[in-house]
Amino acid sequence: MADRKSSSEHTSIEKRPSSERIEEISSGAEKGRYAFDFGGDSTLPPPPTLTPEEEKRIWRKIDMKLMPILTLMYLASFLDRGNIGNAKLQGLTDQLHLTGNKYNIALTMFFIPYCLFECPANLVLKKFRPSRWLPGITVVWGVIMATMGLVKSYPQLVGVRVCLGVAEAGLFPGVVYYLSMWYPRHMLQFRVGLFYGGATLAGAFSGLLAFAISFMSGTDGKLGWSWIFIIEGCATIAVGILSAFVLVDFPSTAKFLTPEEKAFVIWRKRYDNSSVGEEEHFEMRHLISALMDWQIWLHILIYMSIIGPVYGISPFLPSIINGFGFSTTTSQLLTVPPYFCATILLIVFAVWSDRVQKRSPFILAGLCLCAIGFAINISDVSIGVRYFGTFFCVMGSYAAFPGIVCWLGNNLAGQYKRGVGMALHIGIGNFSGAIASNIYRSQDAPRYMLGHGLELMFVGIGFVTVPLAIFIYTRINKRRDAIEKDMKEKGIVLSHEEIRRLGDRAPDFRYTL
Repeated sequence: MADRKSSSEHTSIEKRPSSERIEEISSGAEKGRYAFDFGGDSTLPPPPTLTPEEEKRIWRKIDMKLMPILTLMYLASFLDRGNIGNAKLQGLTDQLHLTGNKYNIALTMFFIPYCLFECPANLVLKKFRPSRWLPGITVVWGVIMATMGLVKSYPQLVGVRVCLGVAEAGLFPGVVYYLSMWYPRHMLQFRVGLFYGGATLAGAFSGLLAFAISFMSGTDGKLGWSWIFIIEGCATIAVGILSAFVLVDFPSTAKFLTPEEKAFVIWRKRYDNSSVGEEEHFEMRHLISALMDWQIWLHILIYMSIIGPVYGISPFLPSIINGFGFSTTTSQLLTVPPYFCATILLIVFAVWSDRVQKRSPFILAGLCLCAIGFAINISDVSIGVRYFGTFFCVMGSYAAFPGIVCWLGNNLAGQYKRGVGMALHIGIGNFSGAIASNIYRSQDAPRYMLGHGLELMFVGIGFVTVPLAIFIYTRINKRRDAIEKDMKEKGIVLSHEEIRRLGDRAPDFRYTL
């Protein structure tokens, strides 16, 4: 996942064993094609010689198999964790007597187990198979979501929210890790962007569904908020069952690929620059390496700078808009346009970022949009201008998020270190969601000055940490340029095993900026 100069410089021919040699044919009509020499010791047939168009066809085939169901699963996930904001306007707080900060505590109790269980969930993903683990947890949280519509008291609501956090913990880090096992490093953000697009679509659907379900209020003696949870929970169960029949595990076991296509994808990933450090067996040093890596801890702060606004705005946007003076029904519908615009911007950022092979410029752009949006809402301006400001808040936070996840993933080599590192990154970083759940207090309505001010604090953290990461990465890349040049002059060549063990600390490893 890191940027090691170019795809034609994966690992120099003289550094590879003859059984793992790759040759780029770059003359005449064969330019852009790849021929693989397996030395006769591979269990898969040699990959076919492909033109760029043929390679794109394979990736599209994989996209059509994986991305629709993964996006649908994350749409269900984000819908289920965020619909409490819509339920709040449909009588939840009144019927369950959520006075004072009880609503905020209910939100917070989701994030504590959600953060704690993300890292363990990522470690068991490969052992339990993605095609069983991911659908399984989807069905479980769908059942929990449906039961939330039956709660009768505040303690019951908190208990169900805790269970929901445990069940959902394995989805996002698990899918990001899963995708990193299929796609080369600079094809990843577009796919994570498509996957995370389910979250932004969930924000739009949540308002529309809440508006439609509100007409069921009173049916079977239940208010609208109960039906929001029950109906959306049942829909999640259906998605989980469907995904069990659609989702596949890894390229080597994918039945929808031909043997030649499997071989191409496996070797394309193996010779992706991020994969030189891949190892098949977990060792304690992988965990220690992740815990001792400075970039993971710096990226946690970067992650917090965006996830704070994401989890601050998503459960409170209906209440913020309702505070502008609109009716409950109108407020539900007015949450749709900001999320719709955010989905478009997210896809634009993802495609553009993969094309230029950079992450940080788009993260900074998202932070700038957030700063503008929250600054507008904290100001004494008209209702129309403040509603316009919510577009910036939602667009900036959601569009920047996939880049933050992919940036760290691009700069960690070795599947186990990457799995642990990304789980720590997302798990610890999500504690900012627990903080954001408590900053929009009912006593601060309708202006929510404290909430908007603290969101600006999160954005400020990003404005410090993102340039710091760029500076450090740039210095290390320049230092490795000099080291590699010196090694070539002295004729020093590292073995494949040495490069594998060094991973992202290898002399020819370049960090993505």
